[in-house]
Amino acid sequence: MFKKILIANRGEIACRVIKSARKMGIKTVAIYSDADRNALHVKMADEAVHIGPPPANQSYIVIDRVMDAIRQTGAEAVHPGYGFLSENAKFAEALEAEGVAFIGPPKGAIEAMGDKITSKKLAQEADVSTVPGYMGLIEDAEEAVTISNEIGYPVMIKASAGGGGKGMRIAWNDDEARVGFQSSKNEAANSFGDDRIFIEKFVTQPRHIEIQVLCDGHGNAVYLHERECSIQRRNQKVIEEAPSPFLDEATRKAMGEQSVALAQAVGYTSAGTVEFIVDGDRNFYFLEMNTRLQVEHPVTELITGVDLVEQMIRVAAGEKLPFEQKDLKINGWAMESRLYAEDPYRGFLPSIGRLSRYRPPAEEATKLRAVRNDTGVYEGGEISMYYDPMIAKLCTWAPDRATAIEEMRLALDGFELEGIGHNLPFLAAVYDHPKFTSGNMTTAFIEEEYPDGFDGVTLPDAACTRIAAAAAAMHRVAEIRRARISGRMDNHERHVGEDWVVTLQGVSHDVVITADKGGADVRIGDDTLRVESDWTPGDQLARLSVDGAPLVLKVGKISGGFRVRYRGADLKVHVRTPRQAELAAMMPEKLAADTSKLLLCPMPGLIVKVDVAEGDEVQEGQALCTVEAMKMENILRAERKGIVKVVKASAGDSLAVDDVIMEFE
Repeated sequence: MFKKILIANRGEIACRVIKSARKMGIKTVAIYSDADRNALHVKMADEAVHIGPPPANQSYIVIDRVMDAIRQTGAEAVHPGYGFLSENAKFAEALEAEGVAFIGPPKGAIEAMGDKITSKKLAQEADVSTVPGYMGLIEDAEEAVTISNEIGYPVMIKASAGGGGKGMRIAWNDDEARVGFQSSKNEAANSFGDDRIFIEKFVTQPRHIEIQVLCDGHGNAVYLHERECSIQRRNQKVIEEAPSPFLDEATRKAMGEQSVALAQAVGYTSAGTVEFIVDGDRNFYFLEMNTRLQVEHPVTELITGVDLVEQMIRVAAGEKLPFEQKDLKINGWAMESRLYAEDPYRGFLPSIGRLSRYRPPAEEATKLRAVRNDTGVYEGGEISMYYDPMIAKLCTWAPDRATAIEEMRLALDGFELEGIGHNLPFLAAVYDHPKFTSGNMTTAFIEEEYPDGFDGVTLPDAACTRIAAAAAAMHRVAEIRRARISGRMDNHERHVGEDWVVTLQGVSHDVVITADKGGADVRIGDDTLRVESDWTPGDQLARLSVDGAPLVLKVGKISGGFRVRYRGADLKVHVRTPRQAELAAMMPEKLAADTSKLLLCPMPGLIVKVDVAEGDEVQEGQALCTVEAMKMENILRAERKGIVKVVKASAGDSLAVDDVIMEFE
């Protein structure tokens, strides 16, 4: 077995590999850029080597710099994680020449299956059903338009060396094909150093289901069942689960056996994933094979009990797989939520900054439940504009799907994260959505259910009643504390009133509180709810019991009440005396500032190009400029017809959120 391995990656996956290596008694080496000098993976590793400036194409994907780090530290093997150099055959070749083991598949398998064009051709030759498309190289945007018309719209424009949603666009007409081709090409070059593009038919109403395979160097290969990855935004997975709520045993077996056969046909070793698109009749079509560890591998580990990273290391060291296909059963259900530094209230645009508060729920594993959080950040750390916006992968496990979902709801409720925009409210909303809870979803779920973006959740009346009761009880505790500090009362609590009016989501609730040492009985209308909690004023997380059911709220103080965040809703909850409520109802609403004549930068990023000049007349939908952030290009378009009055930014400028790019007359 290896004594020391280097992790050629960063963030949560580097930390994840370090954990398994440490469990196996193997020393680890981290690499880091200037931006990651204080990163968690650097702190966790036994050694760390600096490899260059923040941009990945000057550090993490420069093979020579990674090879220098290997030589400096004497690492015997390299785990590439995912992304960066994980599917780079030249990197595997360089390691082989140096006599260093690659904890992944052989170079030939990477070339055959890591390239999406070649892998599709091989799948077709092996009589594997594939999605119709054009597998040849495409020279320019006009050729892309011609091919798209031959295939028939809509089409998917994809980077050959792509992954994680980078370099991928859907086009519904010629104009979108032209723009999508160039954007995909640019993103592919920046993210992977390979700008080759292919086009395939975009299948509507599909489900995205993938099979995890594991092969050793002794001819043994197994599949570890499937993962459902249909909840996607901009082709980037957001929520994954294992197993799929859609597959039956016959389809699962057929997909698994086909995946293993395909892997063996190319002499595959290590962990890999075969991705399929599955229609409503459970017909499945090969999409691609990822010749690396997948982001969502934890859900497979939770339902099989197999440490995939450990097995990858053992296979690379020449060991045989310790199990056969008949040994791999599905145990329970697992959910994974990808927590991103993306602001759902700004169209999920990237957010950067310092994590002023980062307190995930406690990890645990019992026979009835499990909570796991794979992360590469810590409280006080920074989210950089240079890399993928993932903060953490929160996973839960339970004996069945409904319980696993409920465990995830509670885990998200208790996840404290402040300082940046993030998608936690959106994740919470999805887990409460009836289409998701029923398992009746496709890859179009987000597009169909949130066509105008995400602007929060309107909670049902029952949830509002529970929150109103909790807020009244918490307000009473805070009032008692203030009265005692001010000296307005002694040990008698009769000075704190029993009658209150709680207002949230535009509705006022008359509340009467009767308290005792164990908690409080809160009467709201015809209902009386028992509220118990050890919440202390100032705590930002309130764990309560309302009528015996858990209620976890993120709480902040505002004038006359609380800011409460719960299940995707962000509420102002006011708790007032009846007289205060009467006066508050007379107060006018504060109007927001008019920014209708300004184009504001929606995210921290770099201006790639400006498409208009001062004095130009623009039409609705016309491209105004392109902003790049976290390796993704974002085209900002005109919302209405107008004339450009002033352009305040130019290509190459770095802007913050809400910086003015241009003004209109």
